[in-house]
Amino acid sequence: MSHPFDPYSVLPRVPRFTLRSADIADGEPLNTAQCSGIFGGPGQDRSPQLDWEGQPAGTRSFAVTCFDPDAPTVSGFWHWVVYDIPASVRELPENAGAAGGANLPAGAKVLANDTGERAYLGAAPPPGHGAHRYIFVVHALDIPTLDIGPDATPAWLGFQLLGHTLARATLTPVFAAPA
Repeated sequence: MSHPFDPYSVLPRVPRFTLRSADIADGEPLNTAQCSGIFGGPGQDRSPQLDWEGQPAGTRSFAVTCFDPDAPTVSGFWHWVVYDIPASVRELPENAGAAGGANLPAGAKVLANDTGERAYLGAAPPPGHGAHRYIFVVHALDIPTLDIGPDATPAWLGFQLLGHTLARATLTPVFAAPA
């Protein structure tokens, strides 16, 4: 199933910076570790290692998100949302998305994903639905903390990012579950 729409294309354009990972790559299938075990698959729900550089001067914090725009819903599916990552941080190790944010840097906060868990949820597209894109984004922000509560939704965080994003870095791996 082909899903060419890029949800970031409708947002105001901002500069790009570099995002790398030892675990994921643009257009490449996700490893089992980054897939979901919650839905009965062999996945491990381990967030990938991410590191970044080249963010603009004036960056005061970061947010990291993972979104599946190809989910069979009208709103896509949020797999991971982390914010208030200090500006001094340039890397999240593999499994930084462990339950409750236990492996995140000091000061960082995690919102519930679309299953209601405060953790990274790996890829779990419906069997036979085709390849889904998992858009990992590091957002460089102009403020040290976002004014959102711990029960905010990923969509609300997105509204808050809109006025504070200086630049974005993205990686978009894919995954398809066999029919």
